[in-house]
Amino acid sequence: MFKGLDEALQFVADHDIRTIDLKFADLWGRWHRVTISSRIFNQEMMEAGVGFDGSSVGLKSVDSGDMVLIPDLSTGFMDPFAEQPLLSFICNTHEAGSKRLFAQDPRQIARRAEEYMASLGIADSGVWGPELEFYIFDRVSFHSDAFGSAYQVRCVESNRDADVNQPAYFIKPHGGYHAASPHDHFFDIRNTIVTMLEDVGVPIKYHHHEVGGSGQCEIETPMLPTIQAADAMMIIKYFTKNVANQRGFTASFLPKPMYGEAGNGMHFHQHIFKKGVNQFYNADDPMLLSDIAYQYICGLLTHAPALLAFTNPSTNSYKRLVPGYEAPIGCFFSLGNRSAAVRIPEYANQPDTVRFEYRPPDATCNLYLAMASMLMAGIDGIVNKMSPADHNFGPINENIFNWPEEERKKIKNLPTSLEGALDALEADHEFLMVGGVFSEEIIHSWIKNKRKEMIEVRNRPHPFEIELYSDL
Repeated sequence: MFKGLDEALQFVADHDIRTIDLKFADLWGRWHRVTISSRIFNQEMMEAGVGFDGSSVGLKSVDSGDMVLIPDLSTGFMDPFAEQPLLSFICNTHEAGSKRLFAQDPRQIARRAEEYMASLGIADSGVWGPELEFYIFDRVSFHSDAFGSAYQVRCVESNRDADVNQPAYFIKPHGGYHAASPHDHFFDIRNTIVTMLEDVGVPIKYHHHEVGGSGQCEIETPMLPTIQAADAMMIIKYFTKNVANQRGFTASFLPKPMYGEAGNGMHFHQHIFKKGVNQFYNADDPMLLSDIAYQYICGLLTHAPALLAFTNPSTNSYKRLVPGYEAPIGCFFSLGNRSAAVRIPEYANQPDTVRFEYRPPDATCNLYLAMASMLMAGIDGIVNKMSPADHNFGPINENIFNWPEEERKKIKNLPTSLEGALDALEADHEFLMVGGVFSEEIIHSWIKNKRKEMIEVRNRPHPFEIELYSDL
């Protein structure tokens, strides 16, 4: 939004802004904030930063947790969810003493991955188009203690409640794709979210109802540069939750909030450019893909099990990655096939638009780390000139769920649990550390903390277990 501090200060004065919000992502991808008076928003603050405890958000150990936030002035936007005018910035995290950029800041890791790619002469920039899926529920309730655990979600579109006002206008399970009003109860909410996003400079390609018949929605951006795309998705999640909350609803990005309904993915369309030229395009190839594109795809699929630890880092993620829901379970690529881990969109067929989408990820990821890890896997494929044909990665232009089991076994599978993904990352993470992009420290910290979550979930009795076994 701003090219420099003078422009930002003038905006603050012109709009009588009294408080300024500094937002930053923790290690796990959640936003945090500290709000300062506009009186201290000056050159001194931009040099010294605003202190915070990095150990409380997973970025540092408790014995050396002091860090500072310095706003990225280009990210400024007016936060519409505050009662008083509130100028908001996404921040970089810095060392408290030296004021150097903190090397393990997720945003900095994503930036470093792109810089490493440029240093190799492969491409100058990555360009990304994330698709964000989520549910809007009327009610969400849950509890978990020593004496029981349960959750319940309710949505007017599913017609499962006695107090639904319009029983004629509900959506059947799996019947929500591009539904129109009055079946689509959440059009106005999505439209409000998108309008507010565009008002603060976040470009939107489109929004629509998704397949899930209980309020599943999608918002998609156009293709954006790496950091801009990650920042945009953080803002989209923030706006979506807040608009839904203001209207008495809950927006959920959980990968699989309901058994038997479609899960929420976060597909990443991606390609790379060098001096303005799409490095994935080749007019002479049947799929319009260059050798670099095939190598990048092979890198993604080769490292896919390890990537899932960053792109699908919740235990709930693996309840989505099951057969029958257009969610990938195998490591292969395809033209237009939504059961593939990598799909080549047939409609993206111009020199600047040829790309592919990586379909496994979901919104429980830290966006910066997920994008950095995907980019590093692709770079590894290019550097080592990997070929999909050498790994049985396809292309496979059939629905593998219709294949006999013996045929399906020939395809490398994605992990079926968070534990499997963490095991894969533990065994395969050297490609992430090349060029100093990821550190051993952050990878081990990630694995350690995610294993803790996994064990906490595993140790708790599940309601369906009680149903299955309580009479034995």
